[in-house]
Amino acid sequence: MAHDNKTEQPTPRRRQRAREKGQVARSRDLSSACAAAAATLLLANQMARFPQAWRGFLRDCLDGAASGRLRMDSLPPFLAHSGMFIATAAALGVGWLVAISSSLAQGGVVFAPASLLPSASRISPGAKLRQIFSAAALRGLLKSLLPAGAVAYLAIICLRRDWFALMTLPGRNSHAVLGFAVDRLFEVGWKASLVLLAWAVLDYLFERRHLESELGMSRQELVDEYKETEGNPTVKARIRRLQRQVRRRRMLEDAKRAAVVITNPTEFAIALEYRPEMAAPVVVAKGRNLLAAEIKQIARWHGIPMIENPPLAHILYRSVEVGQSVPPKLYTVIAEVLAAIYRAQARAMAAGGR
Repeated sequence: MAHDNKTEQPTPRRRQRAREKGQVARSRDLSSACAAAAATLLLANQMARFPQAWRGFLRDCLDGAASGRLRMDSLPPFLAHSGMFIATAAALGVGWLVAISSSLAQGGVVFAPASLLPSASRISPGAKLRQIFSAAALRGLLKSLLPAGAVAYLAIICLRRDWFALMTLPGRNSHAVLGFAVDRLFEVGWKASLVLLAWAVLDYLFERRHLESELGMSRQELVDEYKETEGNPTVKARIRRLQRQVRRRRMLEDAKRAAVVITNPTEFAIALEYRPEMAAPVVVAKGRNLLAAEIKQIARWHGIPMIENPPLAHILYRSVEVGQSVPPKLYTVIAEVLAAIYRAQARAMAAGGR
């Protein structure tokens, strides 16, 4: 019942977290079965091409082992079979490479430092007992016994088929015995390799399906992960609201530096800052309706001139963002506005000085 609610496929983030913990779909039997099949087929191919050389090599090895002559000073006769040694080493090397390749093909290189950390469940006797008698342990035992039983059954079938020839071996010479033994050994070997390979493929498919079931997610888990990665929608909305408030306060503070405020006169208000060292006027604040009223109120409080120019106010509000310079096409119009303000300020100063 634990997986009844896990109706959704695992997300990439959940898969990545599982991989970081070492949880990947991987069959140990598949790597060993691929290696055994590759080595067996390669050796069988070599024996089929050079049967007499291989039988001579095996005969000399068995005779030497039986007579106790396999010593360092008796190695030179075996050097005649150096090609057999090389072929055997090559088969083992190919099997090793195939094992590594099949392991990488299943899950790639997995570095899971989290699996190396100490855990109370690994040293707890109770946890160990539960692990030994768990369904996973029983499944692992069956996975070990079934292929072993299949290989044993295959060997029995092969021996029963050749039972009469097996019974006549004591009366035959060593060459016949060796040839029979080698032929039966490789026949059982390559058939067993194919059986183990087929079993390992099924085991890998089962492991992958089992992992998908373990990583499955409920709808609530999907929602929780979305909140964790993308953020809680309520919190995100609150953050955006706070950010807008901060930008609004900063903009209204910057409006105090404006040289002029262009109005619509009631709908828009755009505050422009300009100093002689600036390349062009900059929009330091802009707003519509209530925000425009606040900008105009700040202008009145700080004695900033306000000019009613609806077309210019509309263009500035629509085309220029806060913090940007006005476009060159508006230089002439704004220059005329600033010039009119400067002339009015000069006349006011002159009138005040009289």
